[in-house]
Amino acid sequence: MTELLLENVSVGALSEVSLVVPAGQVVCLSGSSGSGKSRLLRAVADLEPHGGRISLGDTAQLDVPAHQWRRRVVMVPAESQWWFDEVGPHFPGMTAEQLPPALAFPPEVMVWSVSRLSSGERQRLALWRALAMQPEALLLDEPTANLDGNTTEVIEDWLLEEIRRREIATLWVAHDRAQIHRVADAHYRIQGTGLETVHGSD
Repeated sequence: MTELLLENVSVGALSEVSLVVPAGQVVCLSGSSGSGKSRLLRAVADLEPHGGRISLGDTAQLDVPAHQWRRRVVMVPAESQWWFDEVGPHFPGMTAEQLPPALAFPPEVMVWSVSRLSSGERQRLALWRALAMQPEALLLDEPTANLDGNTTEVIEDWLLEEIRRREIATLWVAHDRAQIHRVADAHYRIQGTGLETVHGSD
């Protein structure tokens, strides 16, 4: 069981952000547009210059090469990135039979062109791609923003099951109060330059 720990992290307008994300739990982060939610995730993923200390268990971010850190602490941005023309090459060693049923894709998706995917389909596949990396921590930036209501709840259930079973420490940026109520073990809101604890779902 490996927890994700932020100690006095500063990035952009945020300063002295301290936070513990336990293994197998979801900590939701909310805040107004432009408050720094995505920049904080990028700092945790070692994609943005920042101050303070970030660690995963006994391993400090500064003590390992960035590419190794990002294999253990995997970020799923709001707009996923794709490098190959087809879906399959983004999942080396994986087959269509391994597709989680919750994603609701036919086996042929592995030979689909990425350009034919809708934003919601890309978002669902990006989540599977992240989990396929066997991360110890997940950073999710509004991972269901492009999904409809029914699909959102199916994906939430699947994600939560995987997070609990694999004991992945998860920092989840969300704005929907109902979603936060459904998925969060703890909820913090960006207020000014720091975080405040939110009790309940508001």
